[in-house]
Amino acid sequence: MFFDRPKSGELSILVHIDIYEERGTSDPREFEELALSAGADPVAMLTGARSTPTARYFVGTGKLDELKALVQEHEAELVIFNHTLRPSQERNLEAVLQCRVLDRTSLILDIFAQRARTHEGKLQVELAQLQHVATRLIRGWTHLERQKGGIGMRGPGETQLETDRRLLRERIKSIQARLEKVRKQRDQGRRSRTRADIPVVSLVGYTNAGKSTLFNAITHADVYAENQLFATLDPTMRRVELDDVGAVILADTVGFISRLPHKLVEAFRATLEEAASADLLLHIIDAADAERLRNIDEVQKVLEEIGASEIPQLLVYNKIDLLSDMEPRLDRNDQGIPVAVWLSAQKKEGLALLEQAISELVGTNMCHGRVYLAPTMGSLRARFHRANAVLNEQYLDDGRCELELRLPEIDFSRILAAESATPELTGWLPISA
Repeated sequence: MFFDRPKSGELSILVHIDIYEERGTSDPREFEELALSAGADPVAMLTGARSTPTARYFVGTGKLDELKALVQEHEAELVIFNHTLRPSQERNLEAVLQCRVLDRTSLILDIFAQRARTHEGKLQVELAQLQHVATRLIRGWTHLERQKGGIGMRGPGETQLETDRRLLRERIKSIQARLEKVRKQRDQGRRSRTRADIPVVSLVGYTNAGKSTLFNAITHADVYAENQLFATLDPTMRRVELDDVGAVILADTVGFISRLPHKLVEAFRATLEEAASADLLLHIIDAADAERLRNIDEVQKVLEEIGASEIPQLLVYNKIDLLSDMEPRLDRNDQGIPVAVWLSAQKKEGLALLEQAISELVGTNMCHGRVYLAPTMGSLRARFHRANAVLNEQYLDDGRCELELRLPEIDFSRILAAESATPELTGWLPISA
């Protein structure tokens, strides 16, 4: 579109160079999974180590010769680097290798472009792509020249590069304006949930940790869930009823990854704000992943970046069915507060423990006791039933209705205020959920 580049294909050479400053921040196996998720067909991986990248080609001349030989041997159509390349490095590599070159950011953007389903998700991906490509424009042709003197020599006054930049800026501004409307709509939805005092629980975690599978198991939804990186891009929210809590909004969010491109964090800020405004974060962890400790650290970095690091978290160790002799369990701290749940979303084992932990963490200030309603308080009785707060019900000889209730204290107060009623109470006590 902007300059002549070699055509891209699926036969790919992967390049992972262990840079001293980045050592330990990226896993070559994860890089290969990213390439496979994008639809690439890796035929070879070139590895090496350097203290610092070179300015011209990122790799040294020796590795460049090796890479060129691999491209020719396998007739590869694409070379993917597990690093962030400068635009000049991409162009220099393509000139030498005579095939398309992508860096880690471009690869992740391509995966996001494939996975986005909703209008909002597509806008977010397009914004990130445009912001990325804006730094990679070069003058690809010269049929639009600057104005020159002389008859027949007067051009339109701007080069093709300037035209491309102007069109990009206009499109980026247009998308940002539309995403701002989406952000305001989300804010309005969050304010409505706040007024209704419905707790929001967001699922966060490293990509492919099993968030969507767990989401489906709890909510009985049919969110797309596959064993691949970034299977979920578009946020999904469902209302579920939990014992001792009542209604809870559960939100499934996009997975995180090490060195997540900053452009994606910015573009998906409207989506990630769902996590930043939650009452509780379920940090889903692949218990069978050897890199789970590193993955936990990477998730914490992104949570800090979006301002969600101070929100209470419950660690959820998923996929225990892949571990030997591991049973579902609930871990508590010294104060008896739930801190971690071990379960298998695929086998639906340990879900009751998770719901118990969520109820304890978000269902505080519960009340339990009996109320006695006069025959004229039928609408108040109906409200208690709609709130799923009635444990037992019976009618007394004097016509009164005896209800045994358990519900959040704030809901009880709101219901009484709405009905302007003062029923008789017995044994009414605040309790811990």
